[in-house]
Amino acid sequence: MPTRLSWGPPPDSDMIGVTLDRFILQRQRAYPDATGDFTGLFQQIALASKIIGSRVNQAGLAGILGLTGETNVQGEEVQKLDDFANRTLIKCVEGGGHVCVIASEELDECVVVPSETAGKYVLLMDPLDGSSNIDVNISIGTIFSVHRRITTGPRGGPEDCLQRGTEQVAAGYVIYGSSTMLVFTTGHGVHGFTLDPTVGEFFLSHENIRIPPRGKTYSINEGNYSRWDARVKKWVDWIKAPEAGSGRPYGSRYVGTLVADFHRTLLKGGIFAYPADSKSPVGKLRLLYEASPLAMVAEAAGGAATTGVERVLDVVPTELHQRVPLYLGSRDDVADVQRFLAGG
Repeated sequence: MPTRLSWGPPPDSDMIGVTLDRFILQRQRAYPDATGDFTGLFQQIALASKIIGSRVNQAGLAGILGLTGETNVQGEEVQKLDDFANRTLIKCVEGGGHVCVIASEELDECVVVPSETAGKYVLLMDPLDGSSNIDVNISIGTIFSVHRRITTGPRGGPEDCLQRGTEQVAAGYVIYGSSTMLVFTTGHGVHGFTLDPTVGEFFLSHENIRIPPRGKTYSINEGNYSRWDARVKKWVDWIKAPEAGSGRPYGSRYVGTLVADFHRTLLKGGIFAYPADSKSPVGKLRLLYEASPLAMVAEAAGGAATTGVERVLDVVPTELHQRVPLYLGSRDDVADVQRFLAGG
């Protein structure tokens, strides 16, 4: 059995306006052994994102802005919308018969689905990325990763979640901004679908997204400059330094929502970076819920993703909430930062 769903270009040349359901079903028909489980899982993820998007749009009116008063496993204060998104995704997915385990950035431990309703897939997610931007009406998002189950017992377990990024069968994100957009890959091409709220459907709006080999912007929180390694500082100083014919200096763009910063980078090119520093010596972003799924999207679009030491998709996870440094975006821009990190 292949580790990925090898969906290539669509069979018909003009797919603009096609719904997400039709897009996935057309590819399912190309595989005689397909059971429909993956299609069903994606329908549930899409449904959850519609519900979350609707609530995000009403947040100021629905009494769900602000904090719950609790702290999650990451040590972060939980926003009411974080909690709502987490519960919505779990509720939409766990009873569908398509997953055996769900792991969330918001939960200490994974949710193991009872054996009678367990499926063959594993879902890992950051239910609502960009918590610090929720109350100020800046784009936020959902990140998800899908693996196949590797355990053989009656129920799945944490070991099903601890797989390298190369074993993902699908990954993507939903961004809740000026429009709600779902972007995903199964390893062969990246496709974006925009929600039409008047009919409640995701329509193909960005077919076969390709990230430019080099961009014009860099995205990094320069407030952490004093905590960075000297090599990171040298790279940032270099990318801001004018040089005729090189495209530098790059423009600085930093939203503070990973999904939003990555979405811009995916479409426009450039690089997003969140290095390790003296405060977070192993990195801050979560491998399973953030770095690995977005690395899969970046690579499938022609880009690259590294921890600064190794390819993100090759990192072997040892714990559910493992953190890593992250540099991802245009292929040539990622190569530049790797050169500096290697001491070049």
